[in-house]
Amino acid sequence: MEPRHIDEIKRMITRGRVLTEESDRYSYSFDGSFGTYLPEAVVQAKDVQEIAELVKYANRELIPICPRGQSTSLSGGPLPVKGGIVLDLSVMNDILEIDEEDLVAVVSPGVLTAAIHKAAEGKGLMYPPDPSSSHVSTIGGNLAENSGGPRGLKYGVTKDYVIGLEVITPQGEIIQTGGRTVKNVTGYDLTKLIVGSEGTLGIITKAILRLIPKPPASETVMAIFDSLVDAGRAISKILSSGILPSKMELMDQASIVAVENYEPSGLPRDAEAMILIELDGHPAAVRDEAKQISDVCKEVGAREVRVPTTQAEKEEVWKARKLVSPAIVRIKPTKISEDATVPRSKIPEMCRRLQEIKQKYNVHLVVFGHAGDGNLHPNIIADKSDKEEMKRVEQAVTEIFEAAIQLGGTLSGEHGIGTMKAPFMEMELGTAGLDMMKRIKQAWDPNNIMNPGKIFPEPGQKLVLSE
Repeated sequence: MEPRHIDEIKRMITRGRVLTEESDRYSYSFDGSFGTYLPEAVVQAKDVQEIAELVKYANRELIPICPRGQSTSLSGGPLPVKGGIVLDLSVMNDILEIDEEDLVAVVSPGVLTAAIHKAAEGKGLMYPPDPSSSHVSTIGGNLAENSGGPRGLKYGVTKDYVIGLEVITPQGEIIQTGGRTVKNVTGYDLTKLIVGSEGTLGIITKAILRLIPKPPASETVMAIFDSLVDAGRAISKILSSGILPSKMELMDQASIVAVENYEPSGLPRDAEAMILIELDGHPAAVRDEAKQISDVCKEVGAREVRVPTTQAEKEEVWKARKLVSPAIVRIKPTKISEDATVPRSKIPEMCRRLQEIKQKYNVHLVVFGHAGDGNLHPNIIADKSDKEEMKRVEQAVTEIFEAAIQLGGTLSGEHGIGTMKAPFMEMELGTAGLDMMKRIKQAWDPNNIMNPGKIFPEPGQKLVLSE
């Protein structure tokens, strides 16, 4: 970018700020993954028309634009890998409307996901997608990455609740996709195409989200196992028993021990695995289902099954799961969080493969996550200053991806591709499948200004975690 570009952008952005100081730009050079890329300017804008004019100008001058929310991305989604402009959409947070009659929420991209949960629950409704980062992540980021969360097992992911969008195209045009109706089959489903496109096809400036009535009751079951593979078998058996929990979370021994060291609550340190299950619905139904699930877990070999009776006890159980991430980084400072996902029937085999990878590469691998939908979160804890260790971590991560694909799974269940997983795209999609996606990108964004360097691998690109 040249000084004239900055001058012109400052002239067109009247409701917002244009940041060019080096200290400001460094604040926008990283996310929750790896790598630091310095943008040439940061734009905070609140007016849709002004953003559209900015995009038109960037397209004409071939300046990259990287949309960004709160930058909690674990895959490199908002990183300005080609320089240019970071467009900070977290400041666009003024619209949050709940329509009880139409059962929809209308939101700006900068609204925190937790604020949508709170507003919906205040009306007796629920917005189901609940990524662990919901208290800090924006809905715009969730839309870009098609975020999931623990409730994905029963209720699905972000794209299942987006029925309409306002989007600025790479040419600076403002388009509407979908609307406020649950049914809409008018032409191609552009809404679903844009959700999960990681900012590579346009900038989301408003979303219409579907809401559902909040279930009246819930029950929690905690099952403790001496074998991680047995825990995987229990998950498969529960899901084939006719019961569909709202959440089914797995914690392996390493994550249990880490949480107990971080904030002791009486979890069994010697157990190889623990499953946390939440059921929701009618009070009588969830009580009955909790008993059935307890019986299934015991049949498969659970050492112990606990059903908390008070709300405080339930919250204590789920608190343990939420503490895994902060607990494990006390062991070593660098956390590589993956989310390779496999078919439910392959969960026991994936658990076995992860144990083999852990031993083969001598890495500190912790397994937890949304086991009910096969969305495991193998996390490797390391120290990025140890170059030799990071090389082993790179090999382990590559093998985790290979195992997931071989078992009929996918590179990512909810974190997105970004820069981190781009080198492995062809392994899952094949040459023709990846080429078709590239052709869609080329048709939408022929000048390649919209979040370039994401999803599609550069020639010879490899996973590099050690700098």
